[in-house]
Amino acid sequence: MALKAGDKAPDFKLYSSELKEVSLSDYQGKKLIIQFFPMAFTGVCTTQLCTMRDSFGYYEGMNAAVVGISVDSPFTLAKFKEEQFYQFPLLSDFNKEVSTSYGALYEQFAFDLKGVSKRAAFVIDEAGIVIYAEVLEDAGKLPDFDAIKQLIEG
Repeated sequence: MALKAGDKAPDFKLYSSELKEVSLSDYQGKKLIIQFFPMAFTGVCTTQLCTMRDSFGYYEGMNAAVVGISVDSPFTLAKFKEEQFYQFPLLSDFNKEVSTSYGALYEQFAFDLKGVSKRAAFVIDEAGIVIYAEVLEDAGKLPDFDAIKQLIEG
C-alpha cells in the first residue's frame, strides 16, 4: 500500500552512485523530495530526473534536497548520473525494500520484468512526515512537478 500525506516516512539506508550509504535521517531538518523511477537511461525517466536537475538550484535555495531512487545497480546509476549531469544523489534500491515500503514497486513491468520501481514522487518534511505522495501506475506519465514546487514554497 502506498504512503499518503500524513504518514511517517519509512527510514531507509541505500547506497548511492558514489557507493556511499545514504539514509532518510541524513536529511533531517530539510524537506526531501524523493523521485522513484523505473529504469535509468529510459526516455521518461530521463525527462523526470532532468526536470529535477533543471530545478535543483531552486529547491536547494528553499532548504529542500532531492534524491532519485530506482532498482538499478549503483554502477548503472553512476553512469546515468555522469551522462545527465545530475547534482543530486541517485540511490540504488537493488533489493527493492524501499520501493516496497513506500508502495512504489511494480510486481510486473514491461517485457515481463518483475520488481521495478514505480514512477513516484514523495515530499518528506523536516520532521520525517510525508506531505506529498504521488504513485503513478502508468510509467509513461510524469509526477506533478508544479504541486511539488507549491508544497516546497509553502
